Amino acid sequence: MDSSNSWLLSRVGARLLTASAGGLAGWWVGSQIGYPVTLCMGAATSAVLILSVMDTLKGHRLLDWLRTPEAAPPDLPGLWGEVAHRVQRVIHVKDEQIAQEQARLQEFLSAIEASPNGVLLLDAREHITWISAAAADHFGLSRQRDLQQRVTNLVRQPTFVQYLAAGDYRDAVKCQMSHGTQMVLQIQVRVYGEGLKLVLSQDITERERADTMRRDFVANVSHEIRTPLTVLNGFIETLGALPLTEVERKRVITLMTQQAERMQSLVSDLLTLAQIEGSPRPASDRWIKVDGLMQRIESDGRALSRERHPMSFVLECDGKLCEIAGIESEWLSAMGNLVSNAVRYTPEGKAIEVRWARLPNGGAEFSVKDGGIGIAPEHIPRLTERFYRVDGSRSRETGGTGLGLSIVKHVVQRHGGELRISSEPGKGSTFTLTVPASRVRQV
Repeated sequence: MDSSNSWLLSRVGARLLTASAGGLAGWWVGSQIGYPVTLCMGAATSAVLILSVMDTLKGHRLLDWLRTPEAAPPDLPGLWGEVAHRVQRVIHVKDEQIAQEQARLQEFLSAIEASPNGVLLLDAREHITWISAAAADHFGLSRQRDLQQRVTNLVRQPTFVQYLAAGDYRDAVKCQMSHGTQMVLQIQVRVYGEGLKLVLSQDITERERADTMRRDFVANVSHEIRTPLTVLNGFIETLGALPLTEVERKRVITLMTQQAERMQSLVSDLLTLAQIEGSPRPASDRWIKVDGLMQRIESDGRALSRERHPMSFVLECDGKLCEIAGIESEWLSAMGNLVSNAVRYTPEGKAIEVRWARLPNGGAEFSVKDGGIGIAPEHIPRLTERFYRVDGSRSRETGGTGLGLSIVKHVVQRHGGELRISSEPGKGSTFTLTVPASRVRQV
């Protein structure tokens, strides 16, 4: 027998005992004063008994409902009905307050999820109690499987483990994560409550890469300018301190001129690159005739080659006039850089092919194929970095500044296109600029 039934039987029994006691009292009084009084007392006792049992049953129904308040309240008359109504109203108000708090909690968690920064919640034993989507990506965790796991058992990066164990969280720490892809995280821990910890993570990979490129850029510019300046200073001292013959003097002046031109080319390329990066996106309604571009590029390329290379320039436009949208000086700079590179790095007698062709999707491509020594695969992804050279000494001998392909990449990306490089050692290289269909037309 369950506790609720035991309680009901005990209450009914108590009522029966009360009524029986009343009946005995009525019988005794009746025996003393006569039958009519006994009859009245018996009737009263029966009424009290019935009312007591009914009252007990109503209370029991109300108590059953309070044990499962999600059910509908019992339909009770009188006082018990009023009690049930008031209890139901209190429960309804509390339910509304709980729903509002849950909604606010969900809004708060949604705001955290919308942030690109990661959030981990740890208990006093450094077990994970909640993981945001960004944090799961940053640390390589599962949002379901890894809950209630000790974080240092899952994230074993030594810098993070030492930082968490040290307990000094005044400064953030940088950690190199290597789950799948290389990622640099900046991690900050905050303590709250009774030993609880909030772990904040931010992906700073691009920032670190940009800082590295900036440092390398400054170092490379300093080196590139320092070298010709050192040569110039040496020659100037030689001219001032030593008596030179006319032949020696001409040779020194020639070398000084070459170094000055090298610095001038470097500064010019730096200014071009800065101008391209700082300019707004080129308009798509300024049209340039492709045949005019090709004629100027061919003229410059043949002048630079001085008939040392067999060169072919092919313009494929289906017999119509092709036009390209954008800034003419930038397209000339990008295309001209590719042709001049081909001339510089192609041995004498090897062929160079320059081609403009329409693509089936409505776009176009400009390609330069040289007959050079080719490029190893590991160098190709870095060719467009500023001052990156596969062979630094050879690049300087040919007069390159190390900025040409960086300029090409920025120009074509600003115009919505792409630079592709394919090469194989010993078989030459092909550099291709793809132009989107929105910037090409035939008239």
